[in-house]
Amino acid sequence: MIARFAILRPVIALFWSTRRGMLLAGAVLAVTTVLAGIGLLGVSGWFITATAIAGLLPATAFAFDVFAPSAAIRLLALARTAARYGERMTTHEATLSVLAALREKLFRGFAAPQAAKSLEARPARLLNRLTADIDALDSLYLRVLVPAAVAILAALVTGFGLAFLHPLAGVLAATFLIAAGLGISARSALKAEKFSRRRAIGLEALRARTADLVSGQTELLTTGRLSAQVAAVKRADDYLAACDDSLNRIETNAGFSFGLSAAILLSAALLGMACLVEHGAGSAPAAALGLLVCFAALEPFTALRRGAMELGRTLFSARRIAPRLSATAEAHCPALPASGIAAELRGVRLEREGNEHPVLTNINLAIACGERVAIVGASGAGKTSLIQLVAGELHPAAGSVRALPSTLMTQRSQLFRDSIADNLRLAKPAATGVELWEALEAAGLAEHVRTLPKRLETKLGEAGQGLSGGQSRRLALARFLLADRPLWLLDEVTEGLDGETARDVLGRLFARVEGKTVLMITHNRREAEFADRIIVLREGRQFDECQSGTLEYGVVLETLRPD
Repeated sequence: MIARFAILRPVIALFWSTRRGMLLAGAVLAVTTVLAGIGLLGVSGWFITATAIAGLLPATAFAFDVFAPSAAIRLLALARTAARYGERMTTHEATLSVLAALREKLFRGFAAPQAAKSLEARPARLLNRLTADIDALDSLYLRVLVPAAVAILAALVTGFGLAFLHPLAGVLAATFLIAAGLGISARSALKAEKFSRRRAIGLEALRARTADLVSGQTELLTTGRLSAQVAAVKRADDYLAACDDSLNRIETNAGFSFGLSAAILLSAALLGMACLVEHGAGSAPAAALGLLVCFAALEPFTALRRGAMELGRTLFSARRIAPRLSATAEAHCPALPASGIAAELRGVRLEREGNEHPVLTNINLAIACGERVAIVGASGAGKTSLIQLVAGELHPAAGSVRALPSTLMTQRSQLFRDSIADNLRLAKPAATGVELWEALEAAGLAEHVRTLPKRLETKLGEAGQGLSGGQSRRLALARFLLADRPLWLLDEVTEGLDGETARDVLGRLFARVEGKTVLMITHNRREAEFADRIIVLREGRQFDECQSGTLEYGVVLETLRPD
């Protein structure tokens, strides 16, 4: 069990470092709420019993002080209400703040170079890590750590209070409360762990299959796979329902066990208090107080029941995201090159996991500031890997890479379900409205955006729905220009565009190239024609190199794909 909890260390460390004061305040308020509730029930029982006995004789009735216990009851009632409100506000605010910080840290971890590579083929898993797995961790503080601490402290305080009636009563009560409460919770958590883990996997599968069904209806219908996908969704739903049934049975058994424990504790307390009163070791009001305190002291342990059910899910989620929290997720930036050089690679060798041969071997390349260089070669020659090295997305196995700050534009326009303005501000968060319009003008999209009812605040759909393919590429171009970095990295930026749109995009791009250095990879002649120098890669090695205006330059251009 201890080994299972070891995976929670980075998560607990993040909780503690993010909202330490608020977490402690929430725990203190939770303890205050429970102790005030126990005290309220105990004092109320004592007061009712004492007034009933005092009222039997006129002398005792007149002498009995009703004001002090009445004031204590009111004080405890108000304290319990105020502490409960404060506890809810504080613990939930702390938890939500920590989860927000956790989600940001995890996102930054996955945004680091190659960090999410293993999840790239399964985007549903990546989404699940950032949403459902993070949400599962709210149980750690709210339903596990705080309730457990409160319950144990309540048991100890109860035992200490009952010890004033009789030391043995206090020891037995505290021992029974802790043993029964924690024992039932631990047993339920162990039994539920397997089903909680299965439920998390089933929920992830259900979400992924449902998303595939909704987004791919046309393709599924065209290929005749729609009914098979519907059946897959139903299987995932049935699996999830079976896990829920198992968890419900475990929770029901835990509830029964807590009820049985309460009955045993109350019966034992009733007999014990009766013996104390019979032997003159205590009064009837004190016996009522002790009985009701025992009854109230078991309630905090019942709050652990839900936490026990969700502990398996919490541990499973922590196991999946904790390694990313522990790792340093800072983005890698290549060292700066010598003056007058924009990018320099010396003796670079790049290896990929699972590849028998290196992707790049003995690459030596220097690009002067202001130069425009095109990298060409067959698919798989290592062109994209080379540009990722310069961008800092990959790290060489040998050699060195130095480069100026760069911005990368690829053939895939990564647009988000957000406003046009927010999509642009990914490149420059502090950009003003004037700067956004200037970027759109430069990309040739400003005229279209002005025709939209909300202009820059127009919301796009998934992957930029609402814009055509050419418009999406222009928006990506505007964002690229807004970044304003000295080194431009272009990865087949006109791939998939018609000839007219492609030439317009290239014209607008290179119209603003003054003072910039360009490194592009391409299969198209129309892009390579803008280069001062062309480098040919073949099987991860530099095969040839030619300057603009030479015969070899024209020969290489002829081998590239025309418009």
